[in-house]
Amino acid sequence: MAQFNYLNELNSLATLDGPITRGPLQRWVKKSGSENINPSLSNSLKNVSNANMSGVNQSMQKLSVSNQSCNNSILSTNKTPTRLESRKSKKTPSKNKSPGRSTTPTPNKASKTPNKADRFIPSRCNTNYELCHYMMTREEDKNEEPSATGEAIGKALADIEPGRLLQYTCKAPAAPEGYQNRLRVVYSQAKVPSSVKNSTRYIPHTPDRILDAPDIVDDYYLNIIDWSASNILAVALGNAVYLWNAGTGQIEQLLSLEGSDPVCSVSWVQGGGSHLAVGTTTGTVELWDCEKMKRLRVMDGHTARVGSLSWNLYVISSGSRDGNIVHHDVRQRDHNIATINAHTQEICNLKWSPDGKHLASGGNDNQLNIWPAAQGQHYSQPQFLYSFSNHLAAVKGLAWCPWSNGILASGGGTADRTIRIWNVNTGANLASVDTKSQVCSIVWSTHYKELMSGHGYANNQLVIWKYPTMARVAELTGHVARVLHLSLSPDGTTVLSAGADETLRLWKAFMLDPTKKKESVDARAAKSLLNMNSLIR
Repeated sequence: MAQFNYLNELNSLATLDGPITRGPLQRWVKKSGSENINPSLSNSLKNVSNANMSGVNQSMQKLSVSNQSCNNSILSTNKTPTRLESRKSKKTPSKNKSPGRSTTPTPNKASKTPNKADRFIPSRCNTNYELCHYMMTREEDKNEEPSATGEAIGKALADIEPGRLLQYTCKAPAAPEGYQNRLRVVYSQAKVPSSVKNSTRYIPHTPDRILDAPDIVDDYYLNIIDWSASNILAVALGNAVYLWNAGTGQIEQLLSLEGSDPVCSVSWVQGGGSHLAVGTTTGTVELWDCEKMKRLRVMDGHTARVGSLSWNLYVISSGSRDGNIVHHDVRQRDHNIATINAHTQEICNLKWSPDGKHLASGGNDNQLNIWPAAQGQHYSQPQFLYSFSNHLAAVKGLAWCPWSNGILASGGGTADRTIRIWNVNTGANLASVDTKSQVCSIVWSTHYKELMSGHGYANNQLVIWKYPTMARVAELTGHVARVLHLSLSPDGTTVLSAGADETLRLWKAFMLDPTKKKESVDARAAKSLLNMNSLIR
């Protein structure tokens, strides 16, 4: 401790045989003011003359220290340090006082302000370590609870909250009413007002992942990506087809066609099977087993390239540049069960409805045709149910609503740029919206009443629309060329977009809120229980 070093230094200086050499002033000479002096010093310090110290007309005193304990003592000086005198300090009697034991002095509770001229000692105006030491070491408090000591320390240091040594003087300012952190996906967030929470949801405006897709064909009339129910993505790049496992990230090449002609379309069988249909430029449809990596059969029936495919259980329907739709039953040797002259120009897209009752076909002749399923069969009748000519360009974007039967969304090309919503049960056009861009593809969300569209010239963006108002929910940008294809993940949370810029981008656009997810799980459980009870009865 500093006071003991100081006493030892004084003692050594006072017992020198010769005169004290010239040097800097001692610390006790510099200091001024009155402090508590050691109460255990029995003798006064005797004066010692120092004739060799020029510029200082002061005298030092010889120090004789008794054998009594000097713990917890503090030296102090008078303003004119010609003589040091001992002062008696108040002592607190101990309950267990025994002969021969020195009592512990009780320091003053009033804290002393140190000399501000001493720049090496920090200001401790709000602390009193003497009182703190006394409260911790006094014998009469040894039987008290530990919390009492902590409370005493807290009071002695700064009169703060009992038991706390450090605390902030003020809290951080609160956020404005209704503020919502844009980074809440990454960081935890305090309570959000119910009005904000119920009216908005967070949609990331950057892709979750970007995959390289070299040699992807920039052709508006092809359909070369499809995401299976078993979480396998099939992508046609040039004349080859690749399989990407979205769960493990593993990539395999399924096939490579002879020559340089590209693959025109791919489509997975329904129900999470491993069979993939592939449309070629020669007008054939190949059926592949992706588990065995083996081609099962080749089915013909077209005279031009097959740019669109759609499954209805075991029937695969193909649309071609020749304007025909061919239905293939993959179980039979004679696979061609029906051929329909559907359009006067190339068929851009084919989609069977989820319930298998209607087939929609969009053509380069600006026509949208709805074909009813044959009675008791999984292929369509040769006569269309409706033929809509509202679009002013090729109808490429087609998507059936997964949670409302008979609702179809269609989108037109550059000269049209319009998305239309149809009810095929009544033939009514429920809504239409001008997107200001070429509509290349459409997908519906399975968790929200929304749909997403991929666009080409001029903005190359993705847009999420609210159904049925068709109001813009969000606009996602990133592709530097037109977004040719869209595909929805099996869990309905992620949309994959394929662009002519040779990239595949995964967007977490339809992530479920945890509370809504729990409600949907509970609803499915209740529905399954209800079905079980009806079967038992």
